[in-house]
Amino acid sequence: MKLSLCNEVIRELPFDRQCALAAGLGYRGLEVAPFTFGDDGWRMPAHQRAEIRNACRNAGIEVSGLHWLLAAPAGLSITTADRMVWQRSVDVLRGSIDLCAELGGAYLVHGSPAQRRVGDPSDARRAEEAWALAAEAAQKAGVVYCLEALAKPDCNFVNTLAEAMAMVRCIGNPAFRTMVDTLAAGLMEAEPVADAIHRLYATGFMAHIQLNDRNRRGPGQGEDKFAPVVRALRETGYDGWIAMEPFVYEPDGVTCAARMIGYVAGLLEQP
Repeated sequence: MKLSLCNEVIRELPFDRQCALAAGLGYRGLEVAPFTFGDDGWRMPAHQRAEIRNACRNAGIEVSGLHWLLAAPAGLSITTADRMVWQRSVDVLRGSIDLCAELGGAYLVHGSPAQRRVGDPSDARRAEEAWALAAEAAQKAGVVYCLEALAKPDCNFVNTLAEAMAMVRCIGNPAFRTMVDTLAAGLMEAEPVADAIHRLYATGFMAHIQLNDRNRRGPGQGEDKFAPVVRALRETGYDGWIAMEPFVYEPDGVTCAARMIGYVAGLLEQP
């Protein structure tokens, strides 16, 4: 299992310094949010992509994957009835998939709660159409596209792992899978997160995991216990990326990044 840091945690730093800091702390990857490179980060020019690859190479770190796919530019939605906005949103998804592959990433995480809210069944059908197209693009690019179950009230569509698995089955593309976000799972699942991991992994649909506490801080910075989560990952044979995705950085992003990996690495070292 490899530890990755969601790069928005230290987004105030230039990317080469993000790489150096993360590597120095012991992370093996950065999970990149395209919005940290501006509104057009999803379609950055070739020279900038090369600079990112070089910065990673120089620091001995990887781009593990992408997340926060529709955070920028403003106004995107895969559920809107406005076909121009919907098509623009799908174009951003496709561009993000190409970007992920070019940067050497293995997966994309589709959270983006504000850009997938539904008001009626037709909204859900439009999201399904967008995800089917994203799955086709991901399969062609050789990456995995992960649908993230998100907790209410931030999102009102695909809130549980069961709902995510139902959508994965509906899309029916091996490049379209789901993942576990421990904050959302801790809030929405009836069972402990560790048990949910066992259940989901057995389906073959689990491709990624993000660690965060229900208080929206990093693992080890709240009341949630992550030793059972790490044990479940080990017991299932999970060998993918583990990304740290806090939303509250206390006292600051750099310190938060250091505390998270110290805590999780310690759990990984336990027998």
